[in-house]
Amino acid sequence: MTRGKTKVREGVVVSNAMDKTAVVTVSRLVKHPRYKKFVKRRKRFKVHDENNECNVGDRVSIAEMRPLSKDKRWRLQKIVERAV
Repeated sequence: MTRGKTKVREGVVVSNAMDKTAVVTVSRLVKHPRYKKFVKRRKRFKVHDENNECNVGDRVSIAEMRPLSKDKRWRLQKIVERAV
């Protein structure tokens, strides 16, 4: 039984130095309220990576979950594209 929709984001891995954790940057475009120009906004998420399978530069899909630690509330869903 689900209690609502799970948030899913797509971003790029910027760090995998921690054990079972990766840092993913998610970018989005937001229209400026006055000037109507699109501005890029970025947010970094700590992601649970159980098997330490993602590397820096990989494009990944992440999903929201219950808190695992102070900062970690997302899990690795799948690796969309490997870094070259």
